Amino acid sequence: MKRARIVLADDHRILLDGLKTVLSEEFDLVGTAMSGTELVQLARRLRPDAVVTDIGMPEVSGVDATRLLLREGLPAKFVVLTMRGDLNAVLEAFRAGASGYVIKNAAGTELVLAVREALAGRVFISPYVANDLIRVLLSSPTLRDQLPAAAPFTRRQAEVLRLVAQGKTMKEVAACLGISTRTAEVHKYQMMDRLHVRTVPELIRCGIRAGIVEISGGPVDSVPAPVALAN
Repeated sequence: MKRARIVLADDHRILLDGLKTVLSEEFDLVGTAMSGTELVQLARRLRPDAVVTDIGMPEVSGVDATRLLLREGLPAKFVVLTMRGDLNAVLEAFRAGASGYVIKNAAGTELVLAVREALAGRVFISPYVANDLIRVLLSSPTLRDQLPAAAPFTRRQAEVLRLVAQGKTMKEVAACLGISTRTAEVHKYQMMDRLHVRTVPELIRCGIRAGIVEISGGPVDSVPAPVALAN
């Protein structure tokens, strides 16, 4: 199978070298950049399948580079990498067109998965910031009203969903339930397909509406009664 072509950008040499090692195990790393300007030039010339970029790049930020290249029609997926876990940074990245948001201290375990998800047309958000983002999304009555109707889950799927909502990675979910990581991922994607949602935050919101997932700190308004779990 042909390996996806990746351009990587970070202005810290040591971190850049470490990320190159992580990504090269699964992807073809065709170029690296240490500034936003260099990233834009490389991406225009190399036309990669995906771009992994730090947000805080000199000259042109990673978010601005993402926005610019997508406006120019570059058919690449963008994953941003940052130390920032604040919601403003998350929202800014996705508004610019990013498909993945990874916190640097978890890059060793999350970055490859984030790139995979982006290339598959899905969105990845580091569990470190996912819970706070879900709270923001749930604070909008309009978004709550637009959630798809809940569908029955198996008991195992409900267990997977509760652990995902706690911010656990799929590897951690699998360890908690005594199943393989692949099996845990299958349960997650089966639920997403059944509910016609594309992202984990959307899936968790459906779980909240169904009464399967609880948000700590108080109940969520207008949450329907729990659905019956299939055997």
